[in-house]
Amino acid sequence: MIYGIGTDIVQTNRIATTLARIGERFAEKILGAEELKEYQHRRINIEARGLHYLCNRFAAKEAFSKALGIGMREPMSWHSIQILNDHNGLPGIMTNGALAAYMHSKQLTAKVSLSDETDYSLAFVLIEKMIA
Repeated sequence: MIYGIGTDIVQTNRIATTLARIGERFAEKILGAEELKEYQHRRINIEARGLHYLCNRFAAKEAFSKALGIGMREPMSWHSIQILNDHNGLPGIMTNGALAAYMHSKQLTAKVSLSDETDYSLAFVLIEKMIA
């Protein structure tokens, strides 16, 4: 059963401007540990790849908070969720801490779809409630 849906679109230039203004602290605020490693790896090779990765994760976390219906407040936080790709490149949502406990207690699972172009990144999140 569908519990919630959320979508978010991010203008790439807006994130690039923020990165130029406050530097890596912005990426560290938004990304979890594993996401940060992947962001840095992509950025070393091609700067734009790192930027798009960060934009996608920003959009996905915003879309997730909308689908969950609680916005960016406890148990939701930037670091309580990571969007990680599996070995085939499919993005998945990994929660931890209080957010993972919240999802488990409500029997919720989530799926994410990401897309980006030069100027925009888009995320769509579907949260489902398991029916016993």
